[in-house]
Amino acid sequence: MTAKLKVGYQIHPQHCTLADIRRAYRAADALGVDSIWTWDHMFPLYGDPEGAHFECTSVLAAMAVETSHAQLGALVASTTYRNPELYAYTIATIDQLSGGRAILGIGAGWNRRDHDEYGIEFGDAPYRLRELGKALPRIKERLGKLKPPPVGSVPIMIGGGGEKVTLRLVAQHADMWNYFTPASEWARKSRLLDEWCERVGRPPGEVERTCMVAPDAFREVDGLVEAGCTHLILEGKAPFSMAPLEELLRLAGH
Repeated sequence: MTAKLKVGYQIHPQHCTLADIRRAYRAADALGVDSIWTWDHMFPLYGDPEGAHFECTSVLAAMAVETSHAQLGALVASTTYRNPELYAYTIATIDQLSGGRAILGIGAGWNRRDHDEYGIEFGDAPYRLRELGKALPRIKERLGKLKPPPVGSVPIMIGGGGEKVTLRLVAQHADMWNYFTPASEWARKSRLLDEWCERVGRPPGEVERTCMVAPDAFREVDGLVEAGCTHLILEGKAPFSMAPLEELLRLAGH
């Protein structure tokens, strides 16, 4: 690997303490990562379903004032339980706290337990995608109305690979797109995103391509780069060892 790629680190905010999370994002930032993320859920996604878990935007706000280099955001928040205008307002305030480093990550949501236990309508996939489609213009409009405005550009990140709706919404609205390994499937989705960009009249190169990778998928890095990925995001699980992140930074040319 010779070309330098962006490297991100997604902190899974579960089965740990807030002190663990704070140590992890400070360590990742000190290593020079390009982005740091968390996810937007109410309960653990693996391991003990009743284990410790922490709220997304609160963690991002703390991250904003305790880091100095990396961009930061949710990968990704769910529009079904984030009012679009209020979420834009929240992320813009986090952008102010961070000096212009916030990313607005959003998606259609998928975890039924989050919705059921918090009294939020889950509906079906078409319903959630319609909500995402309605939310994106509202988010952009609100970001343009806020006083003071965000410090940075607040790029919009959409995660997902739905070929009929999600990728179209990415082409229409997003600055960044995230999907998963294997590289062959990521490449296929990325080509479909290119096609959607062409259909809506947007240069495909305007959408930054990111991929979530686990340590056992580092062998996929070359294939991802060949397919056009420019930003690799490592899954960070408690106890948040930095060794895999250091290895990915090395592979990415940092």
